[in-house]
Amino acid sequence: MQDGRFFVKALLTTAWFAMPSLADAGDWPTFRGADRTAVSQESGLLQAWPADGPLLAWKSEGTGRGYTSPAIAGDRIYLVGDGITGVDDADEYLMCLSRADGSRLWATRTGPAWQEGSPTWQSSRSTPTVDGDRVYALTAQGTLICCESSTGKEVWRKDLKSDFGGKKADGWGYSESPLIDGDWLVCTPGGEQSTMVALNKETGETVWTTVREGDRGAGHASIVISEVGGTRVYVQTTGSGALGVRASDGKLLWSYPIDRTTAVIPTPIVRDDLVFFAAGYKRGGALLRQKEDGQGNVAIEEIYPVTPELANKHGGVVLVGDHLFADSDDAGIPYCANLMTGDVVWKKRGSGRGSIAIAAADGCLYLHFADGTMVLAPASADDYVETGSFKVPGSGERPSWAHPVILDGKLYLRENNVLLCYDIQARPEGQ
Repeated sequence: MQDGRFFVKALLTTAWFAMPSLADAGDWPTFRGADRTAVSQESGLLQAWPADGPLLAWKSEGTGRGYTSPAIAGDRIYLVGDGITGVDDADEYLMCLSRADGSRLWATRTGPAWQEGSPTWQSSRSTPTVDGDRVYALTAQGTLICCESSTGKEVWRKDLKSDFGGKKADGWGYSESPLIDGDWLVCTPGGEQSTMVALNKETGETVWTTVREGDRGAGHASIVISEVGGTRVYVQTTGSGALGVRASDGKLLWSYPIDRTTAVIPTPIVRDDLVFFAAGYKRGGALLRQKEDGQGNVAIEEIYPVTPELANKHGGVVLVGDHLFADSDDAGIPYCANLMTGDVVWKKRGSGRGSIAIAAADGCLYLHFADGTMVLAPASADDYVETGSFKVPGSGERPSWAHPVILDGKLYLRENNVLLCYDIQARPEGQ
């Protein structure tokens, strides 16, 4: 096992590939999965849990403080934490674990831990992004690091603030997970100097920079990809609202401003030419339609404006069928709403308390409440009915804000210093 402090201008590529190259379909290589929907393609999963929850397959202790969810590619798991076991400091580390049993394979120091604000706001919060033989991590301070995925050896690093003039729209540090699209890494320094940038993923050299005039700074969302009439669009939200950027050259195509709010956190949802985005702190959610003019330019029309009933603070929103599912801001009260109208069809209190980090798989919702309660419920527009719940071991000391991951018949949950892996595969009786 390798551990501790180790591994202490090329030509820009002109090729741009039409498809992302994160990992194969059986992986979860970045925040909210390969397509960033938080909807797993798994099937054959348990539709109800025993009273004490599903079977714990393994747990990995010593992962340190942090709210990052795991990124999983091949036989390895990647996550970030500070104060991890086996090192002589309390700094932040990018870690690689075995997918088989959670044992640590390597750990590389990324920098000092994020210590700003209340203790519950501290620690890592950006999920790594895995792309073949590279893994990318962004610290709360804005340091973007590329490492070899097999060894943890650092390849290059950039600083979103000093290198690109980036700034946050709030005081809680960077949380974005970088997007890998073909040869490029795309991320959001934020602000009026470099609202969004594309970098050569191999070298870190700048490909293009996008500026939105008056941008307040980066939020916490991660970029998603949209295809509109043959034009590839990077959709993102910052502290100033939603925007669309032409992938080929970084041109700002459209902007949908919102009033200033405390923070803008959920990752947008894209379906065909539609964009749904939300913000918390009693702000709301809105639905936009993108329209392409045949010349590579894309404009938007508003289907419905920012609607307070659709607010979500930081647990995220999932789209299953024609309905949106999310927490009501951070109240611990999940809602279901019609995507096209924004009408709420149900809103019910769950058995947990506090904000809900949400994912979906095999017709079910997976709801990770801030108090450590994990809930299973059908993703149904008819009603909210829980078919399983349990208290995650190790929860309670700090909020349970890490998002669930569902992959290969397993449920992965991060609870600060521990990563837990549960077996949720349905099996014939007796097996």
